[in-house]
Amino acid sequence: MKHFLKLLDVTTEEIYELLDLAAVMKQYVKEGKEHHFLKGKTLGMIFEKSSTRTRISFETGMFQLGGHALFISAKDSQIGRGEPTQDTARVMSRMLDGIMIRTFDQAEVEMLAECGSIPVINGLTDFCHPCQVMADLLTIREHKGTLEGLTMCYIGDGNNMANSLIVGGLKVGMKVQIACPDGYHPDPMVMEFAAQFPDQFTLTDKPMEAAKDADVVITDCWTSMGQEEEKKAREAAFAGYQVNKELMGVAKADAMVLHCLPAYREQEITNEVFEEHADEIFDEAENRLHAQKAVLVKLLG
Repeated sequence: MKHFLKLLDVTTEEIYELLDLAAVMKQYVKEGKEHHFLKGKTLGMIFEKSSTRTRISFETGMFQLGGHALFISAKDSQIGRGEPTQDTARVMSRMLDGIMIRTFDQAEVEMLAECGSIPVINGLTDFCHPCQVMADLLTIREHKGTLEGLTMCYIGDGNNMANSLIVGGLKVGMKVQIACPDGYHPDPMVMEFAAQFPDQFTLTDKPMEAAKDADVVITDCWTSMGQEEEKKAREAAFAGYQVNKELMGVAKADAMVLHCLPAYREQEITNEVFEEHADEIFDEAENRLHAQKAVLVKLLG
Protein backbone atom coordinates (compact mmCIF):
# COMPACT_ATOMS: atom_id res chain seq x y z
CA MET A 1 0.00 0.00 0.00
CA LYS A 2 1.75 3.17 -1.22
CA HIS A 3 -1.12 5.65 -0.74
CA PHE A 4 -4.44 5.83 1.14
CA LEU A 5 -6.80 7.42 -1.38
CA LYS A 6 -10.04 5.42 -1.18
CA LEU A 7 -11.15 2.13 0.34
CA LEU A 8 -11.84 0.73 -3.11
CA ASP A 9 -8.03 0.53 -3.47
CA VAL A 10 -7.45 -1.24 -0.15
CA THR A 11 -7.69 -5.00 0.36
CA THR A 12 -9.56 -6.69 3.20
CA GLU A 13 -6.22 -7.86 4.60
CA GLU A 14 -4.85 -4.32 4.56
CA ILE A 15 -7.94 -2.98 6.35
CA TYR A 16 -7.54 -5.53 9.14
CA GLU A 17 -3.78 -4.87 9.32
CA LEU A 18 -4.50 -1.16 9.81
CA LEU A 19 -7.16 -1.88 12.44
CA ASP A 20 -4.76 -4.10 14.38
CA LEU A 21 -2.05 -1.43 14.17
CA ALA A 22 -4.54 1.24 15.29
CA ALA A 23 -5.35 -0.84 18.37
CA VAL A 24 -1.63 -0.96 19.18
CA MET A 25 -1.33 2.82 18.70
CA LYS A 26 -4.24 3.34 21.09
CA GLN A 27 -2.67 1.06 23.69
CA TYR A 28 0.60 3.01 23.55
CA VAL A 29 -1.31 6.20 24.35
CA LYS A 30 -3.27 4.56 27.19
CA GLU A 31 -0.05 3.25 28.74
CA GLY A 32 1.83 6.52 28.18
CA LYS A 33 4.48 4.74 26.12
CA GLU A 34 6.66 6.76 23.76
CA HIS A 35 6.20 5.54 20.19
CA HIS A 36 8.29 7.81 17.96
CA PHE A 37 8.07 5.63 14.84
CA LEU A 38 8.13 8.71 12.57
CA LYS A 39 10.97 10.64 14.25
CA GLY A 40 12.26 13.29 11.87
CA LYS A 41 9.40 12.78 9.38
CA THR A 42 7.24 15.68 8.15
CA LEU A 43 3.65 15.52 6.91
CA GLY A 44 2.27 18.34 4.76
CA MET A 45 -1.45 18.86 5.47
CA ILE A 46 -3.33 20.63 2.66
CA PHE A 47 -6.72 22.00 3.70
CA GLU A 48 -8.99 23.23 0.92
CA LYS A 49 -11.93 22.32 3.20
CA SER A 50 -11.80 23.49 6.80
CA SER A 51 -11.85 20.96 9.61
CA THR A 52 -11.86 20.28 13.34
CA ARG A 53 -11.24 16.55 13.83
CA THR A 54 -9.06 16.01 10.75
CA ARG A 55 -6.56 18.72 11.61
CA ILE A 56 -6.40 17.95 15.33
CA SER A 57 -6.05 14.20 14.84
CA PHE A 58 -3.36 14.33 12.14
CA GLU A 59 -1.38 17.07 13.87
CA THR A 60 -1.54 15.34 17.25
CA GLY A 61 -0.82 11.98 15.64
CA MET A 62 2.36 13.19 13.98
CA PHE A 63 3.50 14.78 17.26
CA GLN A 64 2.89 11.55 19.20
CA LEU A 65 4.78 9.61 16.52
CA GLY A 66 7.78 11.93 16.88
CA GLY A 67 7.26 13.73 13.58
CA HIS A 68 6.01 17.14 12.52
CA ALA A 69 2.79 18.21 10.76
CA LEU A 70 2.76 21.32 8.58
CA PHE A 71 -0.63 23.03 8.10
CA ILE A 72 -1.10 24.38 4.56
CA SER A 73 -4.24 26.46 3.97
CA ALA A 74 -5.32 26.87 0.36
CA LYS A 75 -6.05 30.56 0.90
CA ASP A 76 -2.55 31.18 2.24
CA SER A 77 -0.61 29.23 -0.40
CA GLN A 78 -0.03 29.08 -4.14
CA ILE A 79 -2.57 26.23 -4.30
CA GLY A 80 -5.31 28.79 -3.71
CA ARG A 81 -3.94 30.94 -6.53
CA GLY A 82 -4.22 28.14 -9.08
CA GLU A 83 -0.83 26.44 -9.05
CA PRO A 84 -1.29 23.15 -10.95
CA THR A 85 -1.68 20.12 -8.70
CA GLN A 86 1.09 18.27 -10.53
CA ASP A 87 3.55 21.07 -9.74
CA THR A 88 2.49 21.17 -6.09
CA ALA A 89 2.99 17.41 -5.88
CA ARG A 90 6.51 17.54 -7.28
CA VAL A 91 7.60 20.42 -5.04
CA MET A 92 6.19 18.81 -1.89
CA SER A 93 7.78 15.47 -2.78
CA ARG A 94 11.24 17.10 -2.56
CA MET A 95 10.64 18.56 0.92
CA LEU A 96 8.15 16.32 2.77
CA ASP A 97 7.76 12.65 3.68
CA GLY A 98 4.00 12.53 3.10
CA ILE A 99 0.93 14.57 2.16
CA MET A 100 -2.53 14.60 3.70
CA ILE A 101 -5.14 16.52 1.72
CA ARG A 102 -8.71 17.47 2.58
CA THR A 103 -10.41 18.82 -0.52
CA PHE A 104 -13.44 18.66 -2.81
CA ASP A 105 -12.44 16.72 -5.93
CA GLN A 106 -11.20 13.12 -5.69
CA ALA A 107 -9.31 13.67 -8.96
CA GLU A 108 -7.05 16.19 -7.20
CA VAL A 109 -6.06 13.58 -4.61
CA GLU A 110 -5.41 10.99 -7.31
CA MET A 111 -3.28 13.46 -9.28
CA LEU A 112 -1.20 14.33 -6.22
CA ALA A 113 -0.43 10.64 -5.81
CA GLU A 114 0.27 10.14 -9.50
CA CYS A 115 2.59 13.12 -9.94
CA GLY A 116 4.36 13.07 -6.59
CA SER A 117 6.83 10.53 -5.22
CA ILE A 118 5.69 10.40 -1.56
CA PRO A 119 2.64 8.82 0.11
CA VAL A 120 -0.66 10.69 -0.17
CA ILE A 121 -3.51 10.30 2.36
CA ASN A 122 -7.08 11.33 1.60
CA GLY A 123 -8.35 13.33 4.60
CA LEU A 124 -11.74 13.78 2.87
CA THR A 125 -13.14 14.45 -0.59
CA ASP A 126 -16.69 14.79 -1.89
CA PHE A 127 -16.35 11.17 -3.09
CA CYS A 128 -15.09 9.43 0.05
CA HIS A 129 -13.85 9.68 3.62
CA PRO A 130 -11.64 6.61 4.17
CA CYS A 131 -9.93 7.82 7.36
CA GLN A 132 -13.27 8.36 9.10
CA VAL A 133 -14.53 4.92 8.13
CA MET A 134 -11.37 3.26 9.45
CA ALA A 135 -12.15 4.97 12.78
CA ASP A 136 -15.76 3.76 12.53
CA LEU A 137 -14.70 0.15 11.92
CA LEU A 138 -12.22 0.34 14.80
CA THR A 139 -14.99 1.62 17.11
CA ILE A 140 -17.46 -1.07 16.06
CA ARG A 141 -14.88 -3.80 16.58
CA GLU A 142 -14.00 -2.42 20.03
CA HIS A 143 -17.65 -2.43 21.14
CA LYS A 144 -18.82 -5.60 19.39
CA GLY A 145 -15.65 -7.70 19.41
CA THR A 146 -15.91 -8.44 15.68
CA LEU A 147 -16.96 -6.99 12.32
CA GLU A 148 -17.72 -9.99 10.15
CA GLY A 149 -21.39 -10.95 10.19
CA LEU A 150 -22.63 -7.73 11.81
CA THR A 151 -25.35 -5.62 10.16
CA MET A 152 -24.48 -1.98 9.51
CA CYS A 153 -27.26 0.47 8.72
CA TYR A 154 -26.70 3.94 7.26
CA ILE A 155 -29.52 6.50 7.09
CA GLY A 156 -29.28 9.71 5.05
CA ASP A 157 -27.40 11.22 2.14
CA GLY A 158 -25.54 8.91 -0.26
CA ASN A 159 -22.46 11.06 0.26
CA ASN A 160 -18.76 10.48 0.89
CA MET A 161 -19.55 8.78 4.20
CA ALA A 162 -22.08 6.43 2.62
CA ASN A 163 -19.65 5.60 -0.19
CA SER A 164 -16.84 4.67 2.21
CA LEU A 165 -19.08 2.85 4.69
CA ILE A 166 -20.48 0.65 1.91
CA VAL A 167 -17.04 -0.30 0.62
CA GLY A 168 -15.43 -0.72 4.03
CA GLY A 169 -18.36 -2.60 5.53
CA LEU A 170 -18.65 -5.05 2.64
CA LYS A 171 -14.91 -5.68 2.51
CA VAL A 172 -14.77 -6.71 6.18
CA GLY A 173 -17.76 -9.06 5.82
CA MET A 174 -20.57 -6.92 7.23
CA LYS A 175 -24.10 -6.79 5.92
CA VAL A 176 -24.75 -3.20 4.78
CA GLN A 177 -28.25 -1.70 4.66
CA ILE A 178 -28.54 1.85 3.28
CA ALA A 179 -31.58 4.16 3.23
CA CYS A 180 -31.37 7.23 0.94
CA PRO A 181 -34.10 9.22 -0.81
CA ASP A 182 -34.32 9.26 -4.61
CA GLY A 183 -31.80 11.68 -6.07
CA TYR A 184 -29.36 11.19 -3.18
CA HIS A 185 -28.02 7.72 -3.86
CA PRO A 186 -24.37 6.66 -3.40
CA ASP A 187 -21.87 7.10 -6.24
CA PRO A 188 -22.37 4.80 -9.28
CA MET A 189 -18.81 3.42 -8.87
CA VAL A 190 -19.67 2.36 -5.32
CA MET A 191 -22.99 0.87 -6.42
CA GLU A 192 -21.14 -1.13 -9.06
CA PHE A 193 -18.80 -2.45 -6.35
CA ALA A 194 -21.73 -3.28 -4.04
CA ALA A 195 -23.44 -5.25 -6.82
CA GLN A 196 -20.78 -7.93 -6.26
CA PHE A 197 -22.33 -8.58 -2.82
CA PRO A 198 -26.05 -9.21 -3.52
CA ASP A 199 -26.53 -11.14 -0.27
CA GLN A 200 -24.80 -8.48 1.86
CA PHE A 201 -26.04 -5.17 0.43
CA THR A 202 -29.43 -3.45 0.40
CA LEU A 203 -30.34 0.05 -0.82
CA THR A 204 -33.84 1.30 0.00
CA ASP A 205 -35.76 4.55 0.42
CA LYS A 206 -37.36 3.21 3.62
CA PRO A 207 -35.30 4.00 6.76
CA MET A 208 -37.20 1.54 8.96
CA GLU A 209 -36.44 -1.24 6.50
CA ALA A 210 -32.74 -0.39 6.50
CA ALA A 211 -32.56 -0.23 10.31
CA LYS A 212 -34.28 -3.59 10.88
CA ASP A 213 -32.11 -5.86 13.06
CA ALA A 214 -29.08 -3.58 12.68
CA ASP A 215 -26.12 -3.96 15.03
CA VAL A 216 -24.96 -0.43 14.30
CA VAL A 217 -26.91 2.58 12.99
CA ILE A 218 -24.93 5.39 11.35
CA THR A 219 -25.97 8.79 10.07
CA ASP A 220 -24.41 12.04 8.86
CA CYS A 221 -25.54 15.64 8.45
CA TRP A 222 -27.99 16.32 5.63
CA THR A 223 -26.07 19.29 4.21
CA SER A 224 -22.31 18.91 3.87
CA MET A 225 -19.70 21.63 3.43
CA GLY A 226 -20.13 23.30 0.03
CA GLN A 227 -23.84 22.41 -0.20
CA GLU A 228 -25.20 25.32 1.84
CA GLU A 229 -27.32 26.62 -1.06
CA GLU A 230 -29.17 23.28 -1.13
CA LYS A 231 -30.02 23.37 2.59
CA LYS A 232 -33.78 23.91 2.31
CA ALA A 233 -34.22 21.37 -0.49
CA ARG A 234 -32.19 18.83 1.45
CA GLU A 235 -34.15 19.35 4.65
CA ALA A 236 -37.33 18.60 2.69
CA ALA A 237 -35.84 15.52 1.00
CA PHE A 238 -34.48 14.04 4.24
CA ALA A 239 -37.45 14.87 6.49
CA GLY A 240 -38.25 11.18 7.09
CA TYR A 241 -34.63 10.11 7.50
CA GLN A 242 -34.03 10.95 11.15
CA VAL A 243 -32.36 8.55 13.58
CA ASN A 244 -34.83 8.65 16.46
CA LYS A 245 -36.32 6.42 19.13
CA GLU A 246 -38.87 4.93 16.73
CA LEU A 247 -36.20 3.96 14.20
CA MET A 248 -33.93 2.52 16.91
CA GLY A 249 -36.87 0.40 18.02
CA VAL A 250 -36.50 -1.84 14.94
CA ALA A 251 -32.72 -2.20 15.32
CA LYS A 252 -31.26 -4.75 17.73
CA ALA A 253 -31.73 -3.94 21.40
CA ASP A 254 -27.97 -3.46 21.87
CA ALA A 255 -27.44 -1.55 18.62
CA MET A 256 -24.72 1.10 18.52
CA VAL A 257 -25.16 4.56 17.02
CA LEU A 258 -22.33 6.38 15.27
CA HIS A 259 -22.07 9.87 13.77
CA CYS A 260 -18.92 11.30 12.15
CA LEU A 261 -19.75 14.79 13.48
CA PRO A 262 -20.59 17.62 13.45
CA ALA A 263 -24.13 16.58 14.38
CA TYR A 264 -27.17 18.78 13.88
CA ARG A 265 -29.43 17.53 16.64
CA GLU A 266 -33.14 17.25 15.92
CA GLN A 267 -32.34 17.06 12.21
CA GLU A 268 -30.55 13.84 11.20
CA ILE A 269 -30.52 12.58 14.82
CA THR A 270 -32.54 13.45 17.90
CA ASN A 271 -30.82 14.83 20.96
CA GLU A 272 -32.21 11.89 22.96
CA VAL A 273 -30.63 9.22 20.75
CA PHE A 274 -27.38 11.17 20.42
CA GLU A 275 -26.94 11.46 24.19
CA GLU A 276 -27.88 7.83 24.80
CA HIS A 277 -25.05 6.83 22.46
CA ALA A 278 -22.63 9.68 23.16
CA ASP A 279 -19.92 7.36 24.54
CA GLU A 280 -19.86 5.41 21.27
CA ILE A 281 -19.91 8.58 19.15
CA PHE A 282 -17.02 10.18 21.03
CA ASP A 283 -15.05 6.92 21.04
CA GLU A 284 -15.49 7.12 17.27
CA ALA A 285 -14.19 10.70 17.24
CA GLU A 286 -11.15 9.76 19.35
CA ASN A 287 -10.44 6.78 17.12
CA ARG A 288 -9.73 9.13 14.22
CA LEU A 289 -6.41 9.76 15.99
CA HIS A 290 -5.49 6.11 16.41
CA ALA A 291 -6.69 4.92 12.98
CA GLN A 292 -4.84 7.72 11.20
CA LYS A 293 -1.67 7.04 13.16
CA ALA A 294 -1.84 3.47 11.86
CA VAL A 295 -2.11 4.80 8.29
CA LEU A 296 0.81 7.19 8.89
CA VAL A 297 3.04 4.46 10.33
CA LYS A 298 2.13 2.07 7.52
CA LEU A 299 2.90 4.62 4.77
CA LEU A 300 5.67 6.76 6.27
CA GLY A 301 7.31 4.38 8.74
